[in-house]
Amino acid sequence: MNPTVVTALDLPFPSPGGSVELFLDLYTGRSPFLPARSFMLAPEHRGLRPSVPAGLELVQAPGKCLTGYAFRRYVATLQRALTEAVDPGNVGVLHLQHLAFGATPALLRAFPKRPRIALVHGTDLLFAETHPEQLATLREAARAADVVVMPTGAMADRLLLLAPDIPRRTIEKIPWGIPDRLITSPPPRRRNQPTSHLRILYAGRLTPEKGFDTLLTALPLTRSTELSIAAPRAEFHALRPRLHQLGVHVHYLGWLRRPQLWKTFADHDVLVMPSTTLEAMGLVALEAQACGLPVLHQPVPGLTESLGGSALATDFADPHAVARELDRLRTSPDLLPALRAAGATNAARFPLSTTATALAELGKRLA
Repeated sequence: MNPTVVTALDLPFPSPGGSVELFLDLYTGRSPFLPARSFMLAPEHRGLRPSVPAGLELVQAPGKCLTGYAFRRYVATLQRALTEAVDPGNVGVLHLQHLAFGATPALLRAFPKRPRIALVHGTDLLFAETHPEQLATLREAARAADVVVMPTGAMADRLLLLAPDIPRRTIEKIPWGIPDRLITSPPPRRRNQPTSHLRILYAGRLTPEKGFDTLLTALPLTRSTELSIAAPRAEFHALRPRLHQLGVHVHYLGWLRRPQLWKTFADHDVLVMPSTTLEAMGLVALEAQACGLPVLHQPVPGLTESLGGSALATDFADPHAVARELDRLRTSPDLLPALRAAGATNAARFPLSTTATALAELGKRLA
């Protein structure tokens, strides 16, 4: 028998981001890969009652913040909410998500004697590098974990720089995965070669570390390209002045649900990922590859490991280099088909079922 998993993300549902999608993929749905008591925060706005997937529970824990006394008070509030929701006697193993934020210390204090598997996400490391409270929270959680799961070697290296006293024997590499059905039955492609224009897609957050501004500076140097953006609405609206300043026209698609995004892949020629620092794995890139969409990316740690030679790398800090690669994709008839074939082979290495099986085996070992 698999031990009962209890896990939480202290983000309001729904929230954008790859770690949220992975969380929902693993623990929720009518037949989840990992049956669990899984929690996210209820929206604080009164009257807003989102429809949640099967298996996801929402807890009331207002006051989410990052530092100081208010952070400690918020962790205590979340701890009480989790303790009221779950009988400690029914907890088999804790899956700690987002080690630098409030849900992890709340779970550790609510259920102090349970085995702990820590799953480290890219956001944890990026915040720990710049926020002392998040660094201390990350270190405490990593030391308390029985196993620390990292999706790539690059992530493990970065964690050990931030928390060098973590015993290396507790670190285990388990790559994140994408839904199996996307690998076996991707949406049909409706566009195999550029016609008059190369259709470029950017899909993700528009936060500074994603490097979107570097892409914008390259677009005026290219010929015959069209850019579509799938991103959170508030982040896109904040970008409008920059778009106007550069004179760049884009098609805004909204923040798409996963099945919508997969269908959108079929209408474009290339996905761009100009991230400037670190990607845990770049799940959106793997999903694009599974759907036959080639990827042009900045070779940052994590992403280079998951994509290898299956995608096209370039220096997004050099707008002329980016423009040259985009023009080459548009004019070289054999390049896009070769990248599509290589990408599909690469994406097939990362089924979500493999991730879930490895995590379940860890839980059995610790229980």
